Amino acid sequence: MVAITAAMVGELRAKTDAPMMECKKALTEAQGDMTRAEEILRVKLGSKASKAASRITAEGVIHSYIDGAKGVLIEINCETDFVSKNDDFLNFTRNVAKLVVDHQIADNDVANLSALSLDGKTVEQVRTELIGRIGENLAIRRFKLFNQGAALVSYLHGTRIGVMVEFNGSEVAAKDVAMHIAAMKPVSLSTADVPADKIATEKSVAEQKAAESGKPPEIVAKMVEGSIQKYLKEVSLLNQQFVKNDKQTVEQMLKANATSIQSFTMYIVGEGIEKRQDDFAAEVAAQVAAAQGTA
Repeated sequence: MVAITAAMVGELRAKTDAPMMECKKALTEAQGDMTRAEEILRVKLGSKASKAASRITAEGVIHSYIDGAKGVLIEINCETDFVSKNDDFLNFTRNVAKLVVDHQIADNDVANLSALSLDGKTVEQVRTELIGRIGENLAIRRFKLFNQGAALVSYLHGTRIGVMVEFNGSEVAAKDVAMHIAAMKPVSLSTADVPADKIATEKSVAEQKAAESGKPPEIVAKMVEGSIQKYLKEVSLLNQQFVKNDKQTVEQMLKANATSIQSFTMYIVGEGIEKRQDDFAAEVAAQVAAAQGTA
């Protein structure tokens, strides 16, 4: 049997970045053949990735990348907040964001993005190997490409909330708007852009509340309309009270600074993903029962 030295393990780890014990096991199985050991690791890491694929990824990071008049806002997910701070995970996020802009990948086209080359491998291969090293499922969830020629600014609240704003005019004013969006979370640029399903939901709630008032139908109708108009102003960016000066709306602030907003996108990590709710007591009880069953 070939003796597996610490130097061999170190060399394989340097090539693959896999855990030390995995490197040693692979070298032992390959009888010291470095090339074969690399292949074994790729298979094992891929296997780990397959097992992890079903696990919920509701944590992660939001990242922005701007190159001139082109940019991207992207969300890449993992399973735990701990991994969202991992350097390899963060580097992968930054590299993938740059690829989206460099190759002008259409919004949320994860399939085409995953097929691009990154460090001599495909993005998907890099993702799969990273899953094997980190031990958690990782997913490129969504991204928005900006490439319409307008100026761009972004604001990141840590790595949990990200905003990209497409504008013409003052960069300072646009950055203030980006921070305002992160704080106030508008759903649209103007009242005309509020999604119909959100208006329908608000109308239903308003109708139920107004009906309980016992007032005549014509008064109820006015109450409902008033509630909807109030809602539209509250959730549309241009009509919101500016966070830095509540005496003016965002639209008024922009006008004073000769600035216009073409569009914006805001991502919040894990938004809309149903997180797993662990029942710790039940989990412990199950482990105890399993242990008693094998005793």
